[in-house]
Amino acid sequence: MKPRTKILIVLGALVLAGAGVYASVVYSKKGVVSVQSSRVVRQDLTAQVTASGEIKPRNYINIGANAMGQLTDILVREGDRVRKGQLLARIEDVQPAADVQASQASLSSAEADSAASEAGLKAADENLNTMQADIDRTKADLARMKSDFERAESLYKDQLMAGQEFELKKATYDAQLAVVRQSEARLVQARAQREQTAAQLNSSQRRIAQMRANLARATDVLHKFNAYAPLDGVVTNLPVRVGETVVMGIQNSAASTIMTIADMSLITAEVKVDESDIVNVKLQQIADITIDAMPNRTFKGHVIEIGNTAILRSSGVAASQSAVSSQEAKDFKVVIALDDPPEEIRPGLSCTAKITTATRQNVLTIPIQALTVRQKGDLERKPEKGAAQAAAQVDPAAEKARKEELQGVFVISGGKAEFHKVETGITGTTDIEVLNGLKPGDEIITGTYQVIRTLKNEAQVKVDNRSSEKKS
Repeated sequence: MKPRTKILIVLGALVLAGAGVYASVVYSKKGVVSVQSSRVVRQDLTAQVTASGEIKPRNYINIGANAMGQLTDILVREGDRVRKGQLLARIEDVQPAADVQASQASLSSAEADSAASEAGLKAADENLNTMQADIDRTKADLARMKSDFERAESLYKDQLMAGQEFELKKATYDAQLAVVRQSEARLVQARAQREQTAAQLNSSQRRIAQMRANLARATDVLHKFNAYAPLDGVVTNLPVRVGETVVMGIQNSAASTIMTIADMSLITAEVKVDESDIVNVKLQQIADITIDAMPNRTFKGHVIEIGNTAILRSSGVAASQSAVSSQEAKDFKVVIALDDPPEEIRPGLSCTAKITTATRQNVLTIPIQALTVRQKGDLERKPEKGAAQAAAQVDPAAEKARKEELQGVFVISGGKAEFHKVETGITGTTDIEVLNGLKPGDEIITGTYQVIRTLKNEAQVKVDNRSSEKKS
């Protein structure tokens, strides 16, 4: 045999041997799935809800125009601190000011009339007292003269007194009686005049009350032509200028906004929390707030208000006010008070809040992506097709049980993926708490997403974490 032929035979044998080895390796790896894995570990876990919103003062008031007219004075600037009751702006008030002056003059006139009537009533009372004293004096004189007359009459009957003297006594008595009657008549007339004066005084006092009411009304109207600070705070918005015309609000139109006063003593982050997370948010939970305009800084806060009404994410309108039933995403308003807001903070700044809803110490955790869902029947060994159809026909309840969905993870054991049902607790940023179903150190499959979604129970697996290490 030629050497060349021998070499060809040896090479052919080597090729056949290599092909056999390769075929054997390929056959042995048939059905093996390449997976990424991680270990079940114990660690501290924090559950957070993340929501976006804007910075707002807890208490702020938009000061609108209460009267229509031209702005003549604006006494503050944006950013100024003001005190409650401080005059902020003036609207042209010529007519209401004139009405106040007219009402004041009418009130002064009514008060003068009342004073005159009061003086007249006092004089009438003094006159009545004087006239009563005169009547008392004349009645005393009448009693004395009556006694003289009766004595004279007795003497005259006994012819002990001359007729002329008796007639004089009688005339004197009659004259005094007339004087008493005249005084009493004058007293009655004076009392009537006194009642008239009292009625005039009462009328004057009522007129004063009316004039004071008119003055109060005119003063209130005039007061509405000025804008006053309703609280201590800072002017955060001043959209108007001197010379512009402002109008009061009517039923279907808001009043012109002159300025906004905000109480900057309590600054809040008003954020919108997704409906799926709102059930975990509670009052007084702590939060970390970041403000877009202040990068690399985090501020502490706590929840002080949780909205009860869902807000449509697309329109910002309360879901209860929407005329059309909608299945679109909804949010809930959550207000977080900043514990120590910076001096340079401004209302309207965009912010993001991370609300801590729960914390756990030294608990079993797994990566969130390791969790998957399988139907109970998919985890069992499938019987032959005929036997399965017969079982379904005989026991429908069993078939229904096979479709029950189970939450769990795939644990690597002996080179195979075994599905373990788990019960979970709180969810952190990347990990989730495991309450039961796993133990520390268990190797679980964490990737890829496609593998976890399609992996069969008890499938042959091979761990390859190189791709995940490259990504990290």
